[in-house]
Amino acid sequence: MDGLVVTIRRALADAADPAKAPEMQRYMKSEMPFRGVPKPERAAVLRAVFAAHPLATPAEVVDVVSTLWRDAAYREERYAATALLDRYARWREPGLVPLLEELITTGAWWDHVDELASRHVGPLLRGWPDELVPVVRAWSRHEDRWLRRTSVICQLGSKGDTDTDLLAECVEANQDDPDFFLRKGIGWALRQHARVDPGWVLAFVDAHPGLSPLSRREALKHL
Repeated sequence: MDGLVVTIRRALADAADPAKAPEMQRYMKSEMPFRGVPKPERAAVLRAVFAAHPLATPAEVVDVVSTLWRDAAYREERYAATALLDRYARWREPGLVPLLEELITTGAWWDHVDELASRHVGPLLRGWPDELVPVVRAWSRHEDRWLRRTSVICQLGSKGDTDTDLLAECVEANQDDPDFFLRKGIGWALRQHARVDPGWVLAFVDAHPGLSPLSRREALKHL
């Protein structure tokens, strides 16, 4: 699997525009440098590499993702790791939770965390609620703010399958936290669910006067 990791790194290096890298790093407020590969170009490069180097087992996916992530010298390599998880979504199962928790806590910024929450944790929660509800509930009270944000926003794509009891519990566990990303995430999660059940969101907001002005404003934006 080391060969695929090397190939991905080489492809990203070949596609890089070093002149774009400093501004990308500044925008993302990233300590890790960028190569300078904007998202459209990166997606095309990775799509071609993944197609040319298929993986045969879930274990191989975990191995490549882990190596790309842990040994990343540039932020695009971590984007490549999550793109590989997307590529092999058909193998998604609860055994990925420890890896996802690692990526969330070490990624520790919205660009990594939001994708992992909505595209991976959320589908796992919908597919395996018995296994995932206790995990998400524990994350809602975790010392790591990014796991807590994940607990709040992981149901963004759930629509009518949203577990509102779990959503309420995760919001209530974090509504008093002053952290911007948690307050914004609460508003985002409630606003998204309002597309499906505006009455539930209106009643929830009304019953929780302790919600921050930011959370409340975001939740009610389209109501």
